[in-house]
Amino acid sequence: MLDALLLGLIEGLTEFLPISSTGHLLIAEHWLGQRSDLFNIVIQAGAILAVTLVYRARLFELAGGWRRPEPRDYTLKLAGSFAVTAVLGLIVKKLGFKLPETVTPVAIALIVGGFAIFIIEAWAKRQPPRDTVTWKLAIAVGIAQVIAGVFPGTSRSAAAIFAAMLFGLTDRGKAAEFAFLVGIPTMFAASAVETLSLYKNGGLQTESGSELAVAIVVSAITGFISVKWLLRYVSTHDFKVFAWYRIALGVLLLALL
Repeated sequence: MLDALLLGLIEGLTEFLPISSTGHLLIAEHWLGQRSDLFNIVIQAGAILAVTLVYRARLFELAGGWRRPEPRDYTLKLAGSFAVTAVLGLIVKKLGFKLPETVTPVAIALIVGGFAIFIIEAWAKRQPPRDTVTWKLAIAVGIAQVIAGVFPGTSRSAAAIFAAMLFGLTDRGKAAEFAFLVGIPTMFAASAVETLSLYKNGGLQTESGSELAVAIVVSAITGFISVKWLLRYVSTHDFKVFAWYRIALGVLLLALL
């Protein structure tokens, strides 16, 4: 039960911070023991619920504003970004790609991603303020999400946020919002596909119901707190603190291996 609580906590805290939830879960499971695919789907569902609750007002606004040009355009770009992720993600899955289960690739991705954050932040500071979501940006975010799925330790949220910043959305809060909103259907779809696959293979009876309940509740609560904190933080700070964290953790992991 304690393992389930800790893993739910890790998922909730790291899913939307640019530090890689998949990487942290792989690291945790390296010492706590590997959990089933069902468990990983369930704790991600808690994180999806969290970000949906955080953005519930914005989602209602977009859903109810379909007849107005601005919300319709934004919604179409969210849909387009998700479509890019879905198509490329299915191609990657058909090719038989599977995430590595060792810590070394995660450590390397953490370090590389940390240096990438420094570079992107330096570039963004030299750009004029822009808060417009373009089609080029939406496509780039969709591609970035797939890349993050291929390389554990990259971080889906980091890849999406910094792709948005690189393609013109220099407002960090707006970049985070687009990344998180497009992450909702992305994570829902990924969880649904994995759940269907487990159902077909008889893998839905592999975990304790009480442990799953604890994990999803903890993941949802900590995820909600994490997203709210990050949005407040980036309104007055850049992402460099996460770069330092990624590099330090990556170096530590390589030293311990």
